Amino acid sequence: MKKHFFLILILVFSAFFRFYELGNNPPSLNWDEVSHGYNAYSILKTGRDEWGARFPLIFRAYGDYKLPLYIYLTVPGIAVLGLNAFSIRLISALSGIGLVLVAYLIGEKITSSKKYALLAAFLTAVSPWSLFVSRVALEANLAAFLFSLGVYFSISWIKEPKGNHLTLAMICWGLSLYAYNSARILVPLFLFFFLILIIKKKLLGKESIVPAILFLVFLLPLLPQFFNQSGKARFGLVSLIDQGTVNKIIELRQSSKLPANLSRLLYNRPSFLVFYSLQNYFSNLSPYYLFFRGGSHYQFSLPDHELLYLVTLPFVIAGILKVLKGRAEEKVLLFWFLAAFLPSAITRDAPHALRTILILPAPMLLTALGLEWIDKKITPRSVFKGKLLLVVLVFSVLVSFGEWWKDYWQIYPKTYSWAWQYGYKEAVLFIKENYSRYSRIFFTKKYGEPHEFILSYFPWEPARYQTDPNKVWDYHANWYWLDSFDKFVFFNDWEAGKIKCQNSNCLLLTSSGNYSSGWHKIKTINFLDGQPAFDILENE
Repeated sequence: MKKHFFLILILVFSAFFRFYELGNNPPSLNWDEVSHGYNAYSILKTGRDEWGARFPLIFRAYGDYKLPLYIYLTVPGIAVLGLNAFSIRLISALSGIGLVLVAYLIGEKITSSKKYALLAAFLTAVSPWSLFVSRVALEANLAAFLFSLGVYFSISWIKEPKGNHLTLAMICWGLSLYAYNSARILVPLFLFFFLILIIKKKLLGKESIVPAILFLVFLLPLLPQFFNQSGKARFGLVSLIDQGTVNKIIELRQSSKLPANLSRLLYNRPSFLVFYSLQNYFSNLSPYYLFFRGGSHYQFSLPDHELLYLVTLPFVIAGILKVLKGRAEEKVLLFWFLAAFLPSAITRDAPHALRTILILPAPMLLTALGLEWIDKKITPRSVFKGKLLLVVLVFSVLVSFGEWWKDYWQIYPKTYSWAWQYGYKEAVLFIKENYSRYSRIFFTKKYGEPHEFILSYFPWEPARYQTDPNKVWDYHANWYWLDSFDKFVFFNDWEAGKIKCQNSNCLLLTSSGNYSSGWHKIKTINFLDGQPAFDILENE
């Protein structure tokens, strides 16, 4: 216990900041979170997802086809704690804590001192990148933990090619394929790099057969998903080459003054994919993005705040320089750092904090390695024997973390509650309380997928929903759109003025001021910044 006192302290520290008021900030569950939660609840109650598929390997959800591992792991928490924000976000928070432990374990393998391993764990514990996503129900955070744990076992096997480390690495990487799509890009790349390493070190032998077979067992059930509707739909949502790009290619060919053959050679899908992928890759690697302003995706990072602390930048660079001349297990770290940007590079919306989340905790480990390298250079000539540098680094990180944490609580919830579809819970609880009074309930789709919030916050009995004869939906634009179930009718916001009550008692939930005559407003629900989110009305 005494031996691991500081590690336990860091883990407790990381747990506090990931669990503190977990259900209240971010200020509400977004549509992906309620989808995760309700599908887990449906599995718990019926063994089927919301669409009635029995124990699926991929969840249809809205047509975005969610990977299954996070949902299945959420089931026990819901069984014990009920269907709520805490139980839905629990697995992500635990994954964030697990990532801190993995940072220590890898640091212990590749540095010469527990001091630097503890530093890597500490930096991961207070990382804005890790901390933000650990407080949201994101399967990507689970994948980051599993992938990094696989890296730990692979490094352990490289250092000591015996025991079951290779098997454990394949299990972790195999499971990560069922957690997040970025792993389906990064894991094969990592396996190829890892294979080159073990061939170079002449470690490839019969002991590799069982792990290889085990990984294939994980891989084979996934192959149909790359070719069926689920794979095509997901690819269509994130692909760099969409119809707009195709139109641009055609336009450039037609306006080009070059010979037709040369024009086709320059302007085509592969050339555009390479160009935009390189552009995206370097945008993810930009110091301005990583160390100053972060991403523009409000649900994955704190806007206008760093993902990595600026004070660590010199040490990250030093760590990269050290790794370039380092041992095989250290080169794994550099490949990890560089390859983790690829999933975001080949998809749209780069730079993207979530699609590169599998990089964690590589930057923290590079920081620790960089400090170790600098310490060894300056210690013989330093009065403080390198200890002052560590103290200054830790102090500076804590100051930066304090500023981030303050803004996360004082500014973010109020400013960005709209981005979390705040108001749905309050609206649904009002409906639940008054459900028996109305024969028809009309609900706007303006803020996205109102039916899922109704299902989650009642919560609605899954078997009843799966067999509801009043459920009406259609599929278009790679999305499943629900129009009605039970007594609920969902409408596009621009149709609100046409909504008429044909029954004696109707309830209307619409955006502010968006309704025709014949309705009486009984309640307004505001975002946390005071702006109106929903007007609730009943027929006069």
